[in-house]
Parts: sequence; structure tokens; C-alpha cells
Amino acid sequence: MMEGRAERIRVWDPALRLFHWLLAALVIANWLLGQFGPNVMTLHFWLGYAILALLAFRLVWGFIGPEPARFTSFLRGPSAILSYLGGIARREPSNWPGHTPLGALSVVAMLAVLLVQVGTGLISDPLDYVNIGPLADQVGSATARKAVGWHRLGGNIILLLVLLHVGVILFYRLWKNEDLVRPMITGWKWVRRR
Repeated sequence: MMEGRAERIRVWDPALRLFHWLLAALVIANWLLGQFGPNVMTLHFWLGYAILALLAFRLVWGFIGPEPARFTSFLRGPSAILSYLGGIARREPSNWPGHTPLGALSVVAMLAVLLVQVGTGLISDPLDYVNIGPLADQVGSATARKAVGWHRLGGNIILLLVLLHVGVILFYRLWKNEDLVRPMITGWKWVRRR
């Protein structure tokens, strides 16, 4: 563990925390609607538009938001990722303010998969004459039909990413003894300074 005293630092701003929890709620609700929802998916569509708006916000905020929210502040190169992986099994806090190098890749993966998911939903045509994506007529009919399968696959990938996300939080909480729940809710984290 690094020497020095623990210092409380602000990690994520209120807008980013609100984005996180709104996105989590909307993704869960939309996944459930996609699996168990009614035959007419109007609410699923509207929640998808809200997810698209949140993703647009996050992409913009990743360039112009406060320093911890910017992609340049938490995306690391291969050497940082490999170095981090080398010590992941140690029962010590990682002391990364915000996302670890591996966590940053998870953020990018989640955003990318969600963007693809929204895109496939917009162009899907399941042949039921009701639940047609609003942009399905902008692509060929074969692509619109294939988009239905891609959208279904994307839902499963999102479920796996969410379960991985929760599993990693539990890993850090229980194995690494880091308080990761607090930064997600309050935006503050304790880190050791040298």
C-alpha cells in the first residue's frame, strides 16, 4: 500500500453521477421491456431515445466536462493496463482516483455497446408492422431484418457487461477493501497520497 495519509477527494461531479444512475435505471427498464414487455414496444422506443440523449451527453461531457469526467483523464495506455493487471490479485486498495485503467476500458465498452444497441434499435424491422424502428426505411430491408438479431444479441451483451460491472464492484468492495459504493453515490473517494 502507498505510504501517507488518506485524503478525501472529489471524483465525479453531480452531472456525471446523475447520468450514471439515470442510464442504469433506463437500461435495466429497457432490457426488461425487451425481454418481458408488451407486444407494442412504444415505451421501449421512448426509453431508447432517452438512453441516446444520455449517451450524447456523456460523449460531450467526456471532452468538455470537469477533469475527472474527461476521457483523457482516465483512459490509459497498454503499459498502465498491464501494470494494473499485474497487481490486481493483491489484497490492497488500488488507490486510483476514479476508474482504474481496466475500469476505463469497461466504460468505453459499455458506451460503445449501448451506442450500437440504440443504432440497431433505430433501424430494426421485425416484420410485425408495429415495432419498426424509425430509421428502418433508411437501410435495406435485409439490413433492417438483421438488425433485429443484432439488437437481441446486444441486449445479451449489455446484460453480461452490467453483471460484470456489479461483480467488479463487489470484488473491489470485498477483496480489495475499497469503498466504491460511496463515490458512485456521493462523488467522493478516499485515496492514499504519497
